[in-house]
Amino acid sequence: MQISDLKLFYTPGERLRLTIGNERSYPTVRPVWAAPLSHPDRYLVLLNARGEEIVMIPDPGELPPDSLAAVREELRRRYLTAYIQKVYHARVEYEATYWSAQTSRGEREFITVNLQENAIWLDANHLLLLDVDGNRFEIPDITHLDVHSQQIIRSIL
Repeated sequence: MQISDLKLFYTPGERLRLTIGNERSYPTVRPVWAAPLSHPDRYLVLLNARGEEIVMIPDPGELPPDSLAAVREELRRRYLTAYIQKVYHARVEYEATYWSAQTSRGEREFITVNLQENAIWLDANHLLLLDVDGNRFEIPDITHLDVHSQQIIRSIL
């Protein structure tokens, strides 16, 4: 199989579909990044409806233009990032942390678990939080938040 044999497109029900040449078709496909932090825009994995790997694409840029556009749209939907502007409160119960924050997408309440894996410092002040639903909440620079928000983050992390 070659990358050029892959055709990704949306069905009328807005489902991403994959056909591989004349060999095989998958009515529901979910693209995910294999290593979104260490290798952004590389190593794209296409999963079937059961979450099983169909194929890994080392360089998605090699996909045909229409397929690449469909994948980019699906990834945009999947990896929406909200930027935290203010943290109202956060509480820890067992391994779960319950957050209430003002974000670029409005007020949000979300839950993170296992902060050792789901609170990722991208540099000294740049924080990425991944919630239980796979949503991404980013703080590009915690020093730009108000003092109360910074205190909450530092007390938890």
